[in-house]
Amino acid sequence: MRGQTMPRITLVSNTPPPYRVPVFQRLCRMPGVDFHVIFCSEREPNRLWDLPPFDFPHTFLRERFVTVRGRYIHHNPDVISHLKRLAPDVVVTDGFNPTHLYAFAYAVMKNRAHAVMTDGTDVSEQSLSRVHKGVRRIVYARSHAFIAASQGGVRLYESYGIPAERCFMSCLCIDNGAYAAPLPTAQQDRPFDFIFSGRIEAVKNPLFALEVAAETARRIKRKTSILFAGSGSMEGDVRAVASRQSHLVDTHLHGHAAQGQLPALYGSARLFLFPTLWDPWGVVANEACAAGLPVITTPAAGVAGELVRDSENGFVCTPDVKTWAQRAAMLLTQDHVWRGFSRRSLALVDDYSYDKAAEGLMAACRACLSDDVRSGKRNLI
Repeated sequence: MRGQTMPRITLVSNTPPPYRVPVFQRLCRMPGVDFHVIFCSEREPNRLWDLPPFDFPHTFLRERFVTVRGRYIHHNPDVISHLKRLAPDVVVTDGFNPTHLYAFAYAVMKNRAHAVMTDGTDVSEQSLSRVHKGVRRIVYARSHAFIAASQGGVRLYESYGIPAERCFMSCLCIDNGAYAAPLPTAQQDRPFDFIFSGRIEAVKNPLFALEVAAETARRIKRKTSILFAGSGSMEGDVRAVASRQSHLVDTHLHGHAAQGQLPALYGSARLFLFPTLWDPWGVVANEACAAGLPVITTPAAGVAGELVRDSENGFVCTPDVKTWAQRAAMLLTQDHVWRGFSRRSLALVDDYSYDKAAEGLMAACRACLSDDVRSGKRNLI
């Protein structure tokens, strides 16, 4: 009988992000669990991630996707044959691409438990169309557990009428130890005033960061410096604006940074500017906090109010140059405030770990398998 065997859990995901691979590794090492991940693709063209070893059971589907407004829509019908082969007790899907919907349909037809997993929030999904929201309502109505990456994700589920007891947290996180900074010392030990890390694209607002650096220079009456770690279509624009503002800001464009380079890059800066216009979370903020940096971000970032707390380890401000420059100038000129914010960043990011993320995902699967609503299935874990 299935209830007497090792529970089988299969997660269907677009691609393997570096901040989730270690979570999958921990799940497969949990005793008494058969865990497998099905990926739609090995890598999407706009992702230049360095990936750790895949020492967990996994399958790559035949790559099939289309690009719609810069987003990759995966369509892998062969996910059904792989699910039949794996015969999971729980199917977890982390999106709403056609491939995810095929997996959801399999779970419904085979009377298997289904768990939804999202990085989205009540803010990041505000502009979804009626069709997209309608698809979510259909999936949510036939799902048994709901996994969020943040409190914003829990609020998103609750907006669809999902009760809080069916929601579980699996945070987005990094290897905090790799970025570990010593207890904060004087800012003068760090050569750059600011760091901007991420894709150099319009949605990340890199030119705004440059404007903040220039306005801060005017306020503190000295030249500032900013490091851009990342690559993207707006690199030329950043260079052009930087050239015009060279009397106010020393700008260094590092280009794409390998994962192993990031700790040293963050450690070379005093403040992290994260002026994103749309980000369900923002793992770059985890990296900055783990390196002991105060963070200034917008309300559009999922980390706002959770990992980045206004006036504790940074500031959450609408993207207004003068406001951001005023906050940055205060931190750069008041070393005791900077040290307090730095310590708070280190303390807050400690709650975001791979172990906690794995435990949250597994708790959702346990809830699926012990749910009396599901045809009287008994707890398998």
